[in-house]
Amino acid sequence: MNGNRFGRLFQVTTYGESHGPGMGVTVSGCPAGLELTEEDVQYELDRRKPGQSMITTSRGEPDEVTIQSGIQDGYTTGTPIGMTIENKDARSGKYEPFITAPRPSHGDYTYSAKFGTRNWGGGGRSSARETVNWVAAGAVAKKILRSQDIQVKAHVNQIGDVEAGDVTWEDMLEHAEENDVRCADPDAAAEMQELIEDYQEEGDSIGGSIYFEVRGLPRGLGSPRFDSFEARLGQALMSVPASTAFEFGLGTEAREYTGSERNEDWTFYEGEREEINAEEGDPIPVGNDHGGVQGGITTGQPVFGELTLHAPTSIPKTQTTADWETGEETEEQVIGRHDPVLPPRGVPVVEAMCRLVALDFLLLGGRLNPDRLDGDVGEYDTDYHPSNPRRE
Repeated sequence: MNGNRFGRLFQVTTYGESHGPGMGVTVSGCPAGLELTEEDVQYELDRRKPGQSMITTSRGEPDEVTIQSGIQDGYTTGTPIGMTIENKDARSGKYEPFITAPRPSHGDYTYSAKFGTRNWGGGGRSSARETVNWVAAGAVAKKILRSQDIQVKAHVNQIGDVEAGDVTWEDMLEHAEENDVRCADPDAAAEMQELIEDYQEEGDSIGGSIYFEVRGLPRGLGSPRFDSFEARLGQALMSVPASTAFEFGLGTEAREYTGSERNEDWTFYEGEREEINAEEGDPIPVGNDHGGVQGGITTGQPVFGELTLHAPTSIPKTQTTADWETGEETEEQVIGRHDPVLPPRGVPVVEAMCRLVALDFLLLGGRLNPDRLDGDVGEYDTDYHPSNPRRE
């Protein structure tokens, strides 16, 4: 089975299954000399782990990481970084009714049809549990990127038909972690919470979306066509379980714009916009409807967009399945501990994938400054750059 590796120079390889003994990730390509501890990684894992609130699964996983290799005396050695996260609360027995009767809208039948077998405990390899590895790798990338003054932040901008209002970068930094939904608009967050709880009481689930920004990227990252920055970012984010749509810049709204409306005039940078990575006197676009990318290559402006996630497919409502062993249709309930909504726990996953893409391109472009790796990058949760990239 291929498809378990991501990245070119900053390469991430993962393993593990939902209800197996544990999860694991190997990170290759991390430069030597970066101060890195298990606490750096644990901070991000704690944001993703289950059981954080009443609107997440009650599965009791502490998600404690152990760094097995690649570190000496608190600093990276340049060799592969191996990390493991044990599964402490696996209960695969609840999935026995679905060994030959696929759960609706899961990967049960497609995995079995492709491989002739599968780990049926909780979805096995196809489970969103696997993203714990991505977040662990993203935590390493975060530490490197912060030494280069590159930050990533995301928040939940829609659940069902409830949308967040316009928020700034500062709003995301200040408010996104203040509520269980991880929405930077406190009023919308309260509405979202109520909506989620309503579906939860009905034994149903609901979808939503996550808005993200990447700031501090230099100009010139990405290559034309198949290695464009947005193409690789799209691959990363569309790999997130339950993703159904990826947008950057204007996204689907671009179909409503004329060329003269969408085109960005050029001007010279005068140093007044701190969110732009440019030198005074450099040509820069006036606006940023392009989402920080033109011709597949970064402009030095913030890269921003959103990812849509469908409603969780594991719900306690009775549904119909077809047992390929008995040849009969049966009524089944998915009994287990599942999230009623995915974006709140998906925020650190989206941030991690953005970081992996950004760092890989930074290394591919030879734009990483190794002399800054041992500098003070501050506390874990103080990513900060002012202003908002969207056009006024």
